[in-house]
Amino acid sequence: MNTRDKTAEVASQAAAQPVVKKLIPFGGYHTNKVPGHDPELTEVGPGTPMGEYMRRFWHPVCMSLELTDTPHFLKILGEELVAFRDGSGRVGLLHAHCVHRGASLEYGAIQDKGIMCCYHGMVFDIDGTCLHVPFPKGEEKEGEKYACSIKQGAYKAFERNGLVFAYMGPPEEEPPFPEWEGNFTVAEGDELVPYSNFQHCNWLQVQDNAADNFHPTALHSAKNVVNKQFQGTTFDEVGAASMEVAPDMQFIPIHGGRGLACAGARRVNKDKLFVRVQHQVLPNLSLHAYTSEDGSNKKLFSRFHIVRWTVPVDDVNSKMIGWRVMGPGIDTRGVGNKEMVGYETIDFLEGQVAMRRPERFGKYKLEDLPPIPSDHRARENYKECQYAPGDYEAIISQRPIAVHALENPTKFDAGVFQFRKMLRDAVRGTNPAAGPEQFAAWLRENGAAPNSYCSGNVLEVPEGATVEEEVKRRRHVTRQIVAILTESEQLKGDERAAFVRRRFDELEQSTKS
Repeated sequence: MNTRDKTAEVASQAAAQPVVKKLIPFGGYHTNKVPGHDPELTEVGPGTPMGEYMRRFWHPVCMSLELTDTPHFLKILGEELVAFRDGSGRVGLLHAHCVHRGASLEYGAIQDKGIMCCYHGMVFDIDGTCLHVPFPKGEEKEGEKYACSIKQGAYKAFERNGLVFAYMGPPEEEPPFPEWEGNFTVAEGDELVPYSNFQHCNWLQVQDNAADNFHPTALHSAKNVVNKQFQGTTFDEVGAASMEVAPDMQFIPIHGGRGLACAGARRVNKDKLFVRVQHQVLPNLSLHAYTSEDGSNKKLFSRFHIVRWTVPVDDVNSKMIGWRVMGPGIDTRGVGNKEMVGYETIDFLEGQVAMRRPERFGKYKLEDLPPIPSDHRARENYKECQYAPGDYEAIISQRPIAVHALENPTKFDAGVFQFRKMLRDAVRGTNPAAGPEQFAAWLRENGAAPNSYCSGNVLEVPEGATVEEEVKRRRHVTRQIVAILTESEQLKGDERAAFVRRRFDELEQSTKS
């Protein structure tokens, strides 16, 4: 066992120790010992359980605009890498340190084909093949022989709608890239707009936040902003007060435990019920329904508004990277702003990233790559962020790696813990369907374009006559919506949409009889 293994074992044992509770006034002394984090789910380097699992999936690693005329250094899953687009337009993702003597290829020169190391002039293709080794005149054969004896570490990568995706697992196990529903449900006239937001913490607590559908009730509620120092962090500020209503949540594993439907019912008024279904996909994808819903008009089977991966940089940093779907098809209120979606910025709520908008757009243009603040407390606007914290502040302040052993969950946290269990079952092999091999096979069976449960719905469902009747009614409607989506699994495209909308309409009518 090496040193890292021993460290992980000690941390795992510490995390497993029960925390003794002494519920007494001023009892901080009895709760000042911090157990270790959960290494099985949080550590992502080569050879770790979660790191090996994640390497069997495609992940976005950076934005296309980060590939310029010089190589782009980045870390993903704890590995130091260099990304570039060569003169022929191909994207390369190589280990940063040259296989010859270790100089970083971030100082290399991009070629018409591949990249040349600055130290000795060796040229590597995007698949790691050594294309050229400078040798003295007359010794070229020896140089060719040497070139055939080495390979630069390389990963397959491609571009899609402004994002660079990579597969970092064994080449022989490469899965298909999942084209959810073939086009990510982008309606004609709408588009996928890329963004990348750096998070100064472990990947899992960022992903946890996507399954935590109850937090908008407090974090994104205008009434909780200190001294009315509003900064665009709440749904009320964007006219979507219905998102601040405490949801009645149902968490239902789907697709053989490869995903989780997080379905929440929010009462808009006495006549309308807003049911939003979020779709969490192992290991780190989340599909979000419309984020600016005001509930004023009936809506059935509205689709993706945000497609987001939480990509580990290393154990204590990560990226929230994906697409905002922009356009009139999804944004029925027309409140989206494409000019605020990009590198270190997104439009739907302020507070998603370390840099707030006055600084991001006061000092830089949308196409710029501003320096990322090193720490949330080192920001010039730290005090302003205390008045109106957003997701970024709530997520990263849980510690660089959240300590699960110190949590005291309520029933509203069920989605977070359900998804963690699904991750653990996948990593351990206790749910073979979620393992890399069967997951890839399932994608192939679905033509790499499986259906999603993600949807936003506003139904004309009258409020129950009593509190008990109302609770029963909203839970029935929510469960039936997920059941109808399951029924529609064998259908595709317009046929599926028509089926779902017809069944949702029937469900709505049944509540009025």
